[in-house]
Amino acid sequence: MRNIKLLLSYDGTNYHGFQRQENACTIQELLEGALAKVTRERVRVKPAGRTDTGVHARGQVVNFYTTSPIPAERFPQALNSCLPEDIVVRGAEEVSFDFHARRSAKSKLYRYTLDCGEYPDVFWRRFAWHPIYKLQAELLRQAGQYLVGTYDYAAFRASGSAVKTSVRCIKRLEWDFSQDPLWHLYIEADGFLYKMVRIIVGTLVEAARGRIRPEDVAIIRDSKNRDLAGPTAPARGLCLWEVKY
Repeated sequence: MRNIKLLLSYDGTNYHGFQRQENACTIQELLEGALAKVTRERVRVKPAGRTDTGVHARGQVVNFYTTSPIPAERFPQALNSCLPEDIVVRGAEEVSFDFHARRSAKSKLYRYTLDCGEYPDVFWRRFAWHPIYKLQAELLRQAGQYLVGTYDYAAFRASGSAVKTSVRCIKRLEWDFSQDPLWHLYIEADGFLYKMVRIIVGTLVEAARGRIRPEDVAIIRDSKNRDLAGPTAPARGLCLWEVKY
């Protein structure tokens, strides 16, 4: 038995998230179907993160166990020939038997993109949120600084998930305005709660449009009250950028 690690990218627009579901087309279903064709085995993949409906990935990682003798470096080409063009396997390697794509990860890095031009960029419509109001970049930056560190992020968690603790450590939260009017948020943490990044973005946008003060983000954070945080930003702007081991 071998343990194979895959690196893949996908456009999540047409999928109901990563995780296999009944009566819904998902990334996991198509990937496992391709693996079954290539290995002639029933394979179950373990992802680093279960991205939601409409969320994209540049650096999703999965692992799976197989008895197939196919060299690891041949998996990308073989799988890509069986996958739709919006899912691409970018790398493969054989790893130790105890490697687990999620449990072995030290942190995950997400990118969220805002399209802040006067009019939406048609070529980014699947990958960015175009708010209808004018935002101030400096307020985005100021508000974000109150979320870096180890805190209980219950205020930024959507209902519908059961976790033992909502304490997480955000190691990095940085805005990149160099591609203006595309503004990219990079946020890295040891783990994320359900829809946490999108709720954080929605809250920071509230500050950037002047509806709350940047320092109010700290009050919202410490309240642990979801009702005080901003709306959940659209899925299309979110991308799992990198998983670090």
